[in-house]
Amino acid sequence: MVKTSRRLPAELRPTPETASRPLPSTARELFDALPQLPGLRTEVIDGRLIVSPVGTPEHGWTAMLIYDALRPVVMERGWRAYAGNVDVSIDGPRDPVEPDFVLAPADCPRWGTRELLSSGLFMVAEIVSPGSVIDDRDRKPDLYAMGLVPVMLLIDPVAAPATVTVFSDPKGGEYHTVSRVAAGSPLHLPAPVDFTLDTSIFADALG
Repeated sequence: MVKTSRRLPAELRPTPETASRPLPSTARELFDALPQLPGLRTEVIDGRLIVSPVGTPEHGWTAMLIYDALRPVVMERGWRAYAGNVDVSIDGPRDPVEPDFVLAPADCPRWGTRELLSSGLFMVAEIVSPGSVIDDRDRKPDLYAMGLVPVMLLIDPVAAPATVTVFSDPKGGEYHTVSRVAAGSPLHLPAPVDFTLDTSIFADALG
């Protein structure tokens, strides 16, 4: 028996209300013009509109493991944590990205009603996929540093062996402090998080 998706396709045809509007001229304008695209992640990175499928179940489980590890800190301090379901606007260019995990204060400032402003966050995390290696390893650290995100966590199951890296001290569009461990070792997340993460929790997910 052939399984078929029950997800309905997005309606991309112009409507009478939208047909007379000017066409988007930037990646940000095109992002704003798109309808919700279930099952796809849409971001603007270095002026490019990137549309990619959501991660594998292992990818999603890894994001939930971060949430579970940090939940005591989140609840004790009255913070908010989001596992892959919130958009972030990079302060400055206002480029939208969707980190795999976001840690923020309850009153984090926003760009519009949906996007959290990057400069108001405590931490973001990205989980490297085979199709996102260059963006996650090379481009996103600089993007988040430019947006003044204090801490970025990068979980890399594609590396051999798998690694976990924390970037901090953003200045001039780059992070000036980088700490990397093999998955399974403890890794301290600097202030404002100030928490030692036991990366052995990722062992099954990173396989």
